[in-house]
Amino acid sequence: MTDSFPAALTGPTSKERKYDRQLRLWAATGQQALEDSRVLLVNSDGPLGTSSTGVSGVVGVETLKNLVLPGIGGFTIVDPATVTASDLGVNFFLEQESLGKSRAEETCRLLRELNPDVQGYFYSKHITDLLHDPEFLPRHKLVIISGPTKRSSLGPLTQQAQRLGIPVLYIHSVGFYSTFSLQLDAEFPIVETHPDPEAMQDLRLLNPWPELVAAAAALGDLTNMDDHRHGHVPYILLLLHFLEQWKHAHGGSVPSNYKEKTEFREFVRSNARTDNAEGGEENFDEAVAAVLKTIAPFSLRSSIREIFGMRQCKHLTPQSADFWVIAAAISAFYTTHGVLPLPGSLPDMKAQSSDYVTLQNIYKSKARQDVEEVTATVHQLESQLGRSPPRILEREIEVFCKNAAHIKVVHGRAIPHISSDSDQDTLKEIRSQLGIPDSLISVFIATQVLDAVVDEIQSSGQQGAHLSVDNDGLWISHTERILALLTRDAPVPLSEAVREGIDDAIQELRRAEGGELHNISSLTGGLVAQEALKVLTRQYVPLDNTCVFDGARSRSEMYRL
Repeated sequence: MTDSFPAALTGPTSKERKYDRQLRLWAATGQQALEDSRVLLVNSDGPLGTSSTGVSGVVGVETLKNLVLPGIGGFTIVDPATVTASDLGVNFFLEQESLGKSRAEETCRLLRELNPDVQGYFYSKHITDLLHDPEFLPRHKLVIISGPTKRSSLGPLTQQAQRLGIPVLYIHSVGFYSTFSLQLDAEFPIVETHPDPEAMQDLRLLNPWPELVAAAAALGDLTNMDDHRHGHVPYILLLLHFLEQWKHAHGGSVPSNYKEKTEFREFVRSNARTDNAEGGEENFDEAVAAVLKTIAPFSLRSSIREIFGMRQCKHLTPQSADFWVIAAAISAFYTTHGVLPLPGSLPDMKAQSSDYVTLQNIYKSKARQDVEEVTATVHQLESQLGRSPPRILEREIEVFCKNAAHIKVVHGRAIPHISSDSDQDTLKEIRSQLGIPDSLISVFIATQVLDAVVDEIQSSGQQGAHLSVDNDGLWISHTERILALLTRDAPVPLSEAVREGIDDAIQELRRAEGGELHNISSLTGGLVAQEALKVLTRQYVPLDNTCVFDGARSRSEMYRL
């Protein structure tokens, strides 16, 4: 029986084989978070009057496709539209037999075929009808809205999601343009930010612990080593060895400025043997190259200092999230030791295998000691908060300690919009972008005009409304209203070039008649799904908070609006 063999001999499970590539990106914890999540897609808010022209719902379905394939737990599609002939031309998740049927049901059925592990649900209703059920929205971990959507629907949905702490992605894909904005909690913490691997290495050469000092001291006199041994001393030990010699010659001080570090680097280089016939002195080359980036005192990043100073970290309550309890324990560790817990990872280097493993064990052992100290503090804090037994897993604490230097709290903002009650910081940022040549902020402004036009058409119930050739007055009046809001407190009026850029963007939306191009929506769906995965797995740093894509020029820009 398979159970009788060691785990190493049984090979990966079918699930591990299926999701192998993504497990390399976010590991088992990220995959589990994904499988525990259910996503709500609000794919339309109804047609424009009785016209078949309107939201075709492609970008939302393409986004879901990129979440179904990696194994999202489940999804819900809310879409009151029926399938029209125009849908069949752009939506790959509809068939000829779908014509006249519920678009929510048909897209749900075909999406579920991609991955039998994923549960799919649909509602052929307006989202406002479903929001009356207080249990509907809390079933989901993320809301994706495919615009344009009426303010009377968008407002209650985003506000209710914000109260529940559910992130929201609001997307437009019209013609060659697309935009999407991410609404997060006021404080959205991330532990596994996945920085550059080199940034994760903390060698502590200027404040080594006793075991590391002993390892460097054990080298003895390098001049007495044979060539093979001399050419294989790990460069970390070389730097520690020569630092001791430098401090002895400089009154106990270490190289502290660029001039001194350059002198120290040359001092290290001068000790390499130029006639080593046993494979050269590559280890000395590695030591020389590492001087400037490793011979530096420990300093706390400003973002980490900000986290330690936040109210949630300094004043814990029984309701405090686990993140803040661990952050408080890490802050106490820093106060005591002046450094963060050691990550314990080492770079590759030229060394004998036995020497490298020994050095690696020294770093890993120190990292474990630091984790144990932080864990004890976490349990003490939990006890003080009345949590018995402690609920925070040691695995969480270990991951936090490993990433402590790179944790991040994103200060989320609401979905940006331009109206009389808009956030003034949003309007100020948009105005600042208008002064930048070729800024894509004009595309965002154009989608705001589109929202306003569609909102009025749908609210008034106009028959046969057409975004391209009808309602010129609506387009003009809403454009002027939005531009007036943007320039109300501006020191100078909009230049002719800026006004032309906005008019050109609006013209593209009108040319497309509010409809989608599949290739633009497919690409945008990939971008949006990437942000959705960051939010659901709580790994990598998500968008903050708006992205604009110009498919005609293959350009994208991000803004914090």
